Amino acid sequence: MKKSRKTVLIGATPNETRYAYWAAKKLMANKHETILIGIKKGHISNNPILNSKVDLQGVHTVTLYLGPARQQEYYDYILKMRPKRIIFNPGTENPELVERAQLQGIETLEDCTLMMLDTGRY
Repeated sequence: MKKSRKTVLIGATPNETRYAYWAAKKLMANKHETILIGIKKGHISNNPILNSKVDLQGVHTVTLYLGPARQQEYYDYILKMRPKRIIFNPGTENPELVERAQLQGIETLEDCTLMMLDTGRY
């Protein structure tokens, strides 16, 4: 059995047609502890979507479903978590955040969380 990786999904939404929603469902189905952060209130399964930057420890992965322009307000928050890696899903690529993360020794990936889970690369 694969190891559970505490994951923070930024850009979470209760909208069932969005990739962020599908990724959250798949992360939970794969038994990864998943913290959802977004601007829209709601739940995905039984997990609440948090609308604030709660203090988090022991984060393995931050996966982004938020465009680069909207990521700036999260830079310090993400870096303070000290995740082992940040996944930039399609459309979230951000050279500025990549550089800042890499300077702190955080792995950065331009990949797709859904595909990573499907192919066992998560």
